[in-house]
Amino acid sequence: MRNVLLALAVGVTFSGMAQLVNVASIQKVNVPENRDNVVAGISPAGDFLLLTTSSNRGLTKFDLATQTVTTVTDAPGAGFDAMISPDGQNIVYRENSYTPNHLKMVALQSKNLRTGEQQTLVEPTRDLQGAAIQNATACAVDGGRMKARALNGGAATMQRPVLSIQNRQLMITENGETRVFSPNGTDCSYLWSSISPDGSKVVYFIAGNGAWVCDINGQNAKRLGIVRAPQWLGNDLIVGMYDEDDGEFIYASKILVCDLEGNKQDLTGSNVVAMYPYPTAAGDKIAFSTPAGEAYIINLNK
Repeated sequence: MRNVLLALAVGVTFSGMAQLVNVASIQKVNVPENRDNVVAGISPAGDFLLLTTSSNRGLTKFDLATQTVTTVTDAPGAGFDAMISPDGQNIVYRENSYTPNHLKMVALQSKNLRTGEQQTLVEPTRDLQGAAIQNATACAVDGGRMKARALNGGAATMQRPVLSIQNRQLMITENGETRVFSPNGTDCSYLWSSISPDGSKVVYFIAGNGAWVCDINGQNAKRLGIVRAPQWLGNDLIVGMYDEDDGEFIYASKILVCDLEGNKQDLTGSNVVAMYPYPTAAGDKIAFSTPAGEAYIINLNK
C-alpha cells in the first residue's frame, strides 16, 4: 500500500515572490482516520512522522513505508516540543502532571524506539524552561540550571549553547551559565526559538511583531516578518506558517519559506489550511498538518 494518497502540486510557484526552493510535490499522508492527528515532528531521515493530538496528549510513530502506528507514550503534554534524536532512535518529550494543590509540574522523558527503554531525564518540576538534543545527549534547562543526560549510554556531551524561555525572555545557557539573551530587549515576549544547524545563528519569534534572526552572539538582528513557528531549513532558510483567524477559529494558513533577508516564497496555496511545518535534517521534506486532522509532506528538489 502506498504511504501517500494525493499529489497536490508539482513545482509550485507563486508570482511576485522569491523562488527560494523548488517544490516537487505536496502529498497527503494516509494517516489513520477518525483521529485527532497533529504532526509533532518528522524523523531526520524522513521515514516516519510523530503524531499527537490538538491537546498535545500522547505521541505515536507513523511509519511512512509500512503505514504502521506505534504508541510512543500516552503522556499529557508529550506533543509540545517533542524532539527526535539525529539517529531517529530516541524521542524526548514532556509529561505534565499536577500536585494535590493543582500546581502544574513538567517532567522530561525519553523513549528508545528500538529497545523500548524509557528514562526520566528531569523529574517533575515547576521550572522546566527548555530542552534540546545534541547528538546522543538530551540537554534541559531547569530553573536556570543545565542538566545533560546521555540517551544511549556513555557520557553526556554538550558542544553548543541551549536556548530556553523564562518569564517571556529568551535565555541562553553555555559553559554552565544561563543568562538573558533577548536580542530585541527585555520588553518583548519571545517564543519559537532555535539555533541553526551550523550553530552560527538564532531564529526566534516576538509576540505581536514577527520572526527575527540574529547571530549566535545576539548581534545583527533582522526582522523576517510574520513567520510563525519558524524552523531552520538548512542554515540559510527558515520555514514557518502564516495563519489568519477571526478571533476564534483559524480559517486560512499557508506554509512559507524565507531567506535571512526576509524574502519569502509560499509553499502551499489556499486549498489547504497548512500549519506547523517540520523539515527533515536533510531539508528535502517538510511535514505539516491541518485542523481537520490531515497530514501532508512537501517534497523539495535538492
